[in-house]
Amino acid sequence: MLSTRSRRWDDTERLSLGMLGVGNIGTVHLKSALTMDDVDVVAAADAVAANRDRAAEAGVDRTYDDYATLLESESLDAAVVALPPFLHADAVERAAENGVDVFVEKPLARSTEEADRMLEVADDAGIAVGVDHTLRYQPDMQGVRTAYEEGRVGHVPHASMTRLNDGPLGRPPATEEPPAWLLDPDAAGGGALIELGVHCFDVLEWLFGDLRVEAATLDRTLEIPVEDAATVLLRAPETGTSITLHCGSYQWEELPEVNTRLRLEGVTGTISNREYEPSNFYASAAAAAVSNVASRVTGDEPDVYGPTFYLQAHHAALADFCGAIREGESPPVDGAVGRRTLELVEHATELAAEDDRELAEPQEAEVST
Repeated sequence: MLSTRSRRWDDTERLSLGMLGVGNIGTVHLKSALTMDDVDVVAAADAVAANRDRAAEAGVDRTYDDYATLLESESLDAAVVALPPFLHADAVERAAENGVDVFVEKPLARSTEEADRMLEVADDAGIAVGVDHTLRYQPDMQGVRTAYEEGRVGHVPHASMTRLNDGPLGRPPATEEPPAWLLDPDAAGGGALIELGVHCFDVLEWLFGDLRVEAATLDRTLEIPVEDAATVLLRAPETGTSITLHCGSYQWEELPEVNTRLRLEGVTGTISNREYEPSNFYASAAAAAVSNVASRVTGDEPDVYGPTFYLQAHHAALADFCGAIREGESPPVDGAVGRRTLELVEHATELAAEDDRELAEPQEAEVST
């Protein structure tokens, strides 16, 4: 199959899409795609039978227990890679063998080295690679960027960002073990910094241009093999902005309504993403849920993205990718962007390790004579 970048669709053609992985985030992408008028979800693959059943119930005609078989058996234009990180490289390579463009869940890879191999394979095959960095698609983040670019607060000497998530064991009391790969640094590529930090690095460079990592600390609040908290000091040379970033996966009983905070301290005022959030986050989500229940009774198509803040962003990111593929263009958030966030993760991790080594080394006491 020729790469979709070698041609453009006409208005009557539909993009044939395959879903590789239909777990938590894969289901989000599946429901996004099912709402798109110019996309056909032709097949889904997942090793877990319950996930395949979920895809079939959502309206997917064919399901597979192996993504490689799906890629070999179906005629696809593009595929969503919603697999654990340790499978991303293999899935992209197999997609490349079949001329299928890919939209890859973040992180793109477990390391820049792995990302380089993936992007080389994709480039050789002429396939497009998009990455699901959805934070920039949230309306609150877009509101911050618009206000900043309009010069509402002038120069911004300092910015701060925090992103939190449920801990790896889920909300207490923890009753089920997480997937084994999630706590395996080799399989996941790391902990909170690669899981949550890549989103933040993407948004901050989207705002301020290239970032430089000045210092970093990693921490474990639980006895697990990966960090569940990270703090990074960054500098944006282009704008002269210093940035403090914290991301963590905590065992909170209830997360904040919106788990990401971004604040720009300008010389004439401040900009916060709080200004652009729904007035009542949970009420908006509840209204969408009630509407969807009613739609099942009436037979109408559920509006799964209604006013539900996060799902709108996932929908917009996938739609942007599919739109670029249809136009024969590179995805707006491409493999180079995904690789860049990994580069920042690695630099922060290296600096944190250097600081740990310095603290561990015995210090010679100075003696005055």
